[in-house]
Amino acid sequence: MSVAESAKNVYDEDLRSRLEKDHKDDFVAIEPISRSFFLGKTFLEVALAAKKAFPDKKSFVIRIGHEAAFHIGAFSQ
Repeated sequence: MSVAESAKNVYDEDLRSRLEKDHKDDFVAIEPISRSFFLGKTFLEVALAAKKAFPDKKSFVIRIGHEAAFHIGAFSQ
């Protein structure tokens, strides 16, 4: 299983219900092996926190309450 898939599983199983009420639109970086996570207002903030805590491991960043961390382009109806 990829880092992204593992982190999404941690999010769905443990974090979604805990974070979406009070942290919608924030970012969470998840290191899936330890199940550790880092909350913040920006992608860079959480990515750097995860890298500092786990310099030899990969983490995955999710934007809380969204399907993707970033939306590119304009929405058209």
